[in-house]
Amino acid sequence: MAHDGQDIAMAQTTILSDLLALTGAAIGPVETVLERAKASVGALVTVDGRVSGAAIETHQTAAHGLAWLATYVESLRQMQHWATRLEEQGQFGEVEQLIHQIAFGEYLHQIYGGIQMNQGEMVRLRDLGLSQDDMRALMEPAVMTLTQSGNTQDARTRLVELMQERAAEITVGRSGLDDELEMIREQFRRFAVEKVEPHAHEWHLKDELIPMEIIEELAEMGVFGLTIPEEFGGLGLSKASMCVVSEELSRGYIGVGSLGTRSEIAAELILAGGTQEQKEKWLPKLASAETLPTAVFTEPNTGSDLGALRTRAVRDENGDWKVTGNKTWITHAARTHVMTLLARTVPDTTDHRGLSMLLAEKEPGTDEHPFPTPGMTGGEIEVLGYRGMKEYELGFDNFHVKGENLLGGEEGKGFKQLMETFESARIQTAARAIGVAQSALDVAMKYAQDRKQFGKPLIAFPRVSGKLAMMAVEIMVARQLTYFSAWEKDNGRRCDLEAGMAKLLGARVAWAAADNGLQIHGGNGFALEYTISRILCDARILNIFEGAAEIQAQVIARRLLG
Repeated sequence: MAHDGQDIAMAQTTILSDLLALTGAAIGPVETVLERAKASVGALVTVDGRVSGAAIETHQTAAHGLAWLATYVESLRQMQHWATRLEEQGQFGEVEQLIHQIAFGEYLHQIYGGIQMNQGEMVRLRDLGLSQDDMRALMEPAVMTLTQSGNTQDARTRLVELMQERAAEITVGRSGLDDELEMIREQFRRFAVEKVEPHAHEWHLKDELIPMEIIEELAEMGVFGLTIPEEFGGLGLSKASMCVVSEELSRGYIGVGSLGTRSEIAAELILAGGTQEQKEKWLPKLASAETLPTAVFTEPNTGSDLGALRTRAVRDENGDWKVTGNKTWITHAARTHVMTLLARTVPDTTDHRGLSMLLAEKEPGTDEHPFPTPGMTGGEIEVLGYRGMKEYELGFDNFHVKGENLLGGEEGKGFKQLMETFESARIQTAARAIGVAQSALDVAMKYAQDRKQFGKPLIAFPRVSGKLAMMAVEIMVARQLTYFSAWEKDNGRRCDLEAGMAKLLGARVAWAAADNGLQIHGGNGFALEYTISRILCDARILNIFEGAAEIQAQVIARRLLG
C-alpha cells in the first residue's frame, strides 16, 4: 500500500515508541551467539591448548566469519550507545530513529541469515560451527520484531524523504560528537566544497598530483600537525578530530583526505619509537609540512608479509647506513622529503626481529626528475583510482642514510615500532572510507533527484531510494564504530581490535555505496565524465591498503581467540 510521508511516519510509531528498549534487548542475544561462535571456532583452531596459525588457515572461513560476526555485534553496541546519548540530549529525532531501526533490522537479519563479507562471499552461523539450537538464542521477541519490522520499504522511503528535506545538513542524522568537533567538520566541509570538489575529477582524469597550493592551505589549517603534541609544534588535538578532518576531506577527494595520513603515521612512529632528539628535530617540520613524509614498507614479493622483507641496510665505516633493495606501492614518493623506511639491518635474520626503521632523507623530485637523490630510482605505477599522490616502485642501491636516523637508535625494533602505529592508521583509514561513502551518497542523491525516467525522478522509485537509505544507514554504523575506536585511542586504551573492525566494515561500506551510486547512474555512471566513476575507483583500494580485508579479518580473529 502506498503512503505519503505522514502516513509512513505514523506506521512506524508502534516500533519507534519502544525502539531503544527493543534495540537494547536485542544486544544480549547477539552477544550470546558471539560467545558460542568464539567457543566453536576456538575449538577448531586450538591445538595442544594454544591457538594454531595453521589451524586458523585451515578453518579460515570460520575464523574470518567470526571476525565479521564480532564486528557486527560491536557495531550494534555502538549504535545503541549513540542512540542512547542522543535520546538523553533530546536529539534522537525521526531521522536518527529511522537510521537506528533500519540498522538493527538489517544487521540482526544478516547475523541470522548470512553476513555479507563482500559481494561474492557470505558467511553463515553454520560456517562457524553453530547448530540450530545455538541459533535459537536469536529467537527473542525483540530480535524477531526488529528483523521483521525494522528495515522495511516504508522506513527506507521515509528516511529518504527526510534526507531531501534536510539536504543542507552535513551528515544524515546527528553524529553524536560534541560542538567543537562539529565546528571542525563544518570548516573542512567548506574547504572541500570550495577548493577540492570542483577540481578533484580533473586531477583524477589527468592523473595529476594534488597541487602544492592545496597542501600549503591544509598546512595553514593545521592538518599535518593535528594530533602532534603542542610541545612539538602541533595542535595536540584528538584522534576523533583526525577522524572528522579525514572524513570531510576524503568526501571531497580521497587523495586530499589521505595527505594527512602520511604525516600522521610518520609522526606516530617518531612519537612512539623515536629518541628525544628525533622528536625535537622531525615533529615540528612534519607539523608545519616543511617536511613531507612517505611510508616505504611494502616489497614486490612480500605484500602483507612484512616480516619477510628483504631490503637490507648495512653500516659503513662512518656509522651511516647503505640501503639496497626494492620497494613497491609507495604513495607520494616523488615530492616528499623523508621516508620512513623499513629495512633488514640484522644479518642472517629471516623474520621481523631483524628489521629496523630508518628516517631516510631524500631530495624532493620534479615531474621531469622525480627521484634526483643518488642511490635511488623509481617508476610510477599506473592505477585505477587514488591518484592524487601517485604510486611508485622504488629501487635502492647503496642509498645513504645518516647513522643518527635509525629510529629510536636501536636495531631490530622496526616491526614493533610499525605495529604501534596500526591502530591510528586503521582508524584513519576507516574515516577516509566513511568520507568516500558519503561522497558516493552525495552524488547519487543529486543524480536520483535530477534524472527523470518514466515521468518522474529516479528517487521516487523504491529500489533507488532504498539504495540511498541503506548508504546513509551504513555510513552512520561505520561512523559510530570508527568514533568509538578513536575514543578508545584518545583515552589510552588498546584498540587494535576496534580499529581493525572499523576499517574492515568501513571499507565494505565505501565499496557498496560507490557501487550502488554507480548503479543509480545507470549507463552514465560508466562514463568517465561522471564523478561516480572516480568514486568507484577510489573506493576499491580501501579493502586492500592498511591491511587487506582478509588479513584484517585474520588479525581480528586471532585477537578474539587469543
